[in-house]
Amino acid sequence: MSVAKIIELSVESPKSFEDAIQNGITKASKTVHNIKSAWVKEQHVVIDNGKVALYRVDLKVTFVLE
Repeated sequence: MSVAKIIELSVESPKSFEDAIQNGITKASKTVHNIKSAWVKEQHVVIDNGKVALYRVDLKVTFVLE
């Protein structure tokens, strides 16, 4: 039997939503082991002078406890 835990991350990127997701998973993987899945809870953009300045993503990341 395995037990999983879900954590929530908020990450951002000046490039894209996809880049923000990848950056979040890469960073979390350095300290959280056994990551099995993630899903996007919300997406936001920060606007500066009429242009998108940042892509922000709230992720729910699931990992199995050892």
